Amino acid sequence: MPISILMPALSPTMTEGTLAKWLKKEGEAVKSGEAIAEIETDKATMEMEAADDGVLGRILVPAGTAGVKVNAPIALLLEEGEDKSALAKVSAPKAAPAPAPATLPATPKPAPAAPAPAAPVQVPAPAPSAGRIAASPLARRLAKDAGMDIARVAGSGPHGRIVRRDVEAVAQGKLPMLAPAAVPAKAKAPPIDTSMPFTEVPNTTFRKAVARRLSEAKRDIPHFYLGVDCELDALLKLRADLNARAPEGEGAYKLSVNDFVVRAVALSLRKVPAANATWTDEAIRLYQNVDISVAVATPMGLITPVIRRADTKGLAEISREMKALAERARAGKLRPEEYTGGGFTISNLGMYGIKSFAAIINPPQSCILAVGAGEQRPVVRNGALAIATVMTCTLSVDHRSVDGAVGAEFLAAFKPMIEDPTTMLL
Repeated sequence: MPISILMPALSPTMTEGTLAKWLKKEGEAVKSGEAIAEIETDKATMEMEAADDGVLGRILVPAGTAGVKVNAPIALLLEEGEDKSALAKVSAPKAAPAPAPATLPATPKPAPAAPAPAAPVQVPAPAPSAGRIAASPLARRLAKDAGMDIARVAGSGPHGRIVRRDVEAVAQGKLPMLAPAAVPAKAKAPPIDTSMPFTEVPNTTFRKAVARRLSEAKRDIPHFYLGVDCELDALLKLRADLNARAPEGEGAYKLSVNDFVVRAVALSLRKVPAANATWTDEAIRLYQNVDISVAVATPMGLITPVIRRADTKGLAEISREMKALAERARAGKLRPEEYTGGGFTISNLGMYGIKSFAAIINPPQSCILAVGAGEQRPVVRNGALAIATVMTCTLSVDHRSVDGAVGAEFLAAFKPMIEDPTTMLL
């Protein structure tokens, strides 16, 4: 009997995905553990591995199909000794029967009434009111079940309220529907100038998920922002010295400013654990581990791989791990456990020359640190002007779970580590 290959759940939040590409063709042999398809989830594009040996007998879902539900059959695998004739025994899944049209509940037979006029009378609709249409819950349900516009039913209840008998009378043809009320035309968006050349890039499942999450974050999370300027000269000197001492081959590293930022954030969260938090309706959840998410730009969009227990790792280990995660992220090869979770996010645009910016919080986290470029600026030291390399960092904070004082304490712990990076090595 052919084995059904099902759409896998490749992330904890995945309910559906896009079958981006088949890596095997019908009739080709498949080995257990071998990649047979690429699945695009709301986080990344990942390879799907075969669970059994056999031959790919029939592809049920073609490449490029979006919205495929988790556990839905996508292909049939022929077991050893089976040929294509076995596929004939597998019946295609039956489509769900269409729902029967809704009908109104039976009502007692009405008493004989006067004959209706030969021609239906179109009753003008009353002037639209600014308030809600007055109708009983039962009348609303009956109208909805019958596919009837409740606004076009004349009400006979108190103060013109629409009740059950009004809906039933219209459904039985005893009363005509009201004429549609004149609704003022809504202002239309300016038409697109089709004379301008353009290219449309279809939204992927990943891009839609990012857009949805960021919209929810900006709409539902009360953001506030705290900024601090950090002098980088000592850090840049230490970085150059450490990189010059890096071994070749195994154990090699090349530290970046961002590696120091990750280390400083991790140690600051250990000092100020109240910033390593998540808001829930029942309680504020304080994380025991310091897991740092780092924003990485990929061709598909932004993703945040996680450095686990970053407070227990040195600069070289953070650097090597971050480089490997970023490479897999850009290739769309991250595993779910490498990008889920995390209690705090770092977003660094300094390499693009951005002086400062405010980032949108990555839910369900409470904080994200936006890191700008290090640039030479005038500073005042001992009452005299001097030149220093300064980096602006802006902390976006969820005010529900992290108070302003906690955010300030975090930055007060972070700034000295950046300005005197030898303290990170202790």
